Amino acid sequence: MLQKMALKLLLKKWNKGGFSVVFWDGEKANFGNETPSFNLIFHKEPPMKLNYDDAILALGEAYMDGIIDFEGSMDDIMRVVALNTQQACKKHENVLLIEQDNRAQQQNIHHHYDLGNDFFSLWLDDTMSYSCAYFKTPTDSLYQAQLQKIDHILRKINLKPNEKLLDIGCGWGWLSIRAAQQYQVQATGITLSTEQYEGAKCRIQELGLEKQIKVELINYLDLNSSKVQFDKIVSVGMFEHVGRKNLERYMKKVNELLVPGGTSLLHTITGMFEEVTNSWMGKYIFPGGYVPSLRETIWLLPEYDFHLIHAESLRMHYAKTLDNWYEKFCENKDVIQEKFGERFVRMWELYLKGCAAAFRTTGLDIHQILFTKGLNNQLPLTYAHLYK
Repeated sequence: MLQKMALKLLLKKWNKGGFSVVFWDGEKANFGNETPSFNLIFHKEPPMKLNYDDAILALGEAYMDGIIDFEGSMDDIMRVVALNTQQACKKHENVLLIEQDNRAQQQNIHHHYDLGNDFFSLWLDDTMSYSCAYFKTPTDSLYQAQLQKIDHILRKINLKPNEKLLDIGCGWGWLSIRAAQQYQVQATGITLSTEQYEGAKCRIQELGLEKQIKVELINYLDLNSSKVQFDKIVSVGMFEHVGRKNLERYMKKVNELLVPGGTSLLHTITGMFEEVTNSWMGKYIFPGGYVPSLRETIWLLPEYDFHLIHAESLRMHYAKTLDNWYEKFCENKDVIQEKFGERFVRMWELYLKGCAAAFRTTGLDIHQILFTKGLNNQLPLTYAHLYK
């Protein structure tokens, strides 16, 4: 009885939108100021340890443990979640403002990206690209869309033969491979994930590209700009992991590593506002992560004489990418569950499906931000070359 009362008090705080709750004893109650758009079903009474001060964390953990299920569209669920949490999230908690040291960053990356190349290969495409794809048509395959994303980036930075390219957070290396194959550049990829490092090295060796591509297991902050600088620098899906206090450190390091007039592309998830990290995501999916707002990212550029020359939202492309990942993940659910267990599977299903819905229904976005170090008068006059 006390737990039900506590849950009702918690859920009554969500007074925007509308949803129904079916409790473990059969009682049904409606919450919010609209007609219910989905049902939250308790299969059993939750444990006393449930965090009744944090609805996002409590419901996420209850779903992982099989205590609850949802009936209805995940888009409707994420819309209600966003309506009732975004204002609260605008007040930063001090714990999220603590600067991550190099060791903490590596541990956080290990938590997510070192689950095993075998695991990621079950539901990523053949390029092993774990970032937003670029769909030219709704019927593009995920593999095709990931190659299009890489090509879109390489055209944007206007690569030339023999230039030096740095890929910060290179993943499994396909962007560096594509750049070396198509543009004959000297590419360096860096990562903090041991699994990605080993996987990228194997691919490069198999393709005989060791003379053109170097992969290092190193923090970008440890690169020595007195020994090497780059004509072009890209970062795809890495900026979200540095933490809010390190956003400026990232820009400072890019400034040190980029030659005068050089071009950099930052491909990152962005938010409408400067919000704290979703507590469930921060605990279980991306510890130490922070989604920067677009405005706070752009605000940093002038501090280093970085000139914005192009910005593009790929919001719906990421929703479609996540839908593809979720579908393929579900196709391999039995294999994944055998290795990691049912709780892990439910956690990742919630993450993939929830994020896809969040891109469709909330202020969550993803941008490619292109800028130069100082003025560069040699750039193409238009961006027609991107769409040839």
